[in-house]
Amino acid sequence: MNPFTPKMLGRAITAHPRASLQDALLLFVLMLAALLLALQYDLFFFIDRLSQEQRQVSLAEAIFLTVLLTASLFVFVLRRLSDQRQTSALRTAAEIELRELTALVTEDPLTGLLNRRALMEALTAATKSPPTNGTQHALFMMDLNGFKGVNDTHGHSVGDQVLEIVADRFRAAGRPSDLVARIGGDEFAVLAYNVDRKDAHRIGMRFVDNLTQSIRAGGHTHQITVAAGVALLPDDGVTAEKALCNADIAMYRAKALGEALLFFAPDMINNRQSA
Repeated sequence: MNPFTPKMLGRAITAHPRASLQDALLLFVLMLAALLLALQYDLFFFIDRLSQEQRQVSLAEAIFLTVLLTASLFVFVLRRLSDQRQTSALRTAAEIELRELTALVTEDPLTGLLNRRALMEALTAATKSPPTNGTQHALFMMDLNGFKGVNDTHGHSVGDQVLEIVADRFRAAGRPSDLVARIGGDEFAVLAYNVDRKDAHRIGMRFVDNLTQSIRAGGHTHQITVAAGVALLPDDGVTAEKALCNADIAMYRAKALGEALLFFAPDMINNRQSA
């Protein structure tokens, strides 16, 4: 707990001016009433000696006045600090609630990765601020191979365990600046900032390689691989939707050819339409 300081009291008063004024007036009225009662019953004998040359306050009178003033100030300070603690508690609760609501909106509840909405927001921002140093942003769309068989054979509970393990491996494969998302089912996406084609290939292969080791879930071993498609921004998409579509096309092309990773090429659109 932080020690009390006058600065802390000043902040508390500033934060609650109306309550501070009300308490100050109330304490002033109480002190005034106490003084009037004391005068009424001759508790302050020095009042009678005010016209004399020697005006002395007795020890008892001094103690009473000091205690009364101190008690009033003490109550006022306690009230302000209590208000400040209550305000801090409410602010903390509001921040926690906001973080929880933000997590519900932007995080995938199963894996803790970003969800499709968060990815699209980041992707939209990336298309609006392309790199100016000769690099690009790379969007990876990744689809798991062999996952449907896990669900069909062992059930969705084991399938969820597999997805969680895949998410952990993808999280470990990414750079600190990379955004890793699960956009639905067994599809994942990664947004890597400020890379060239060589860097993008190296980053993508890290995700591919992190699934070469089998996954143990539900008492069984599962061999899961990934097919990845890459779209470079802004060359392969000046909007978030276009970049996502082209990365998706490259991913399905890689899946159809049995490749681990393919970069988008314009002729893939015609091949997909003809297929």
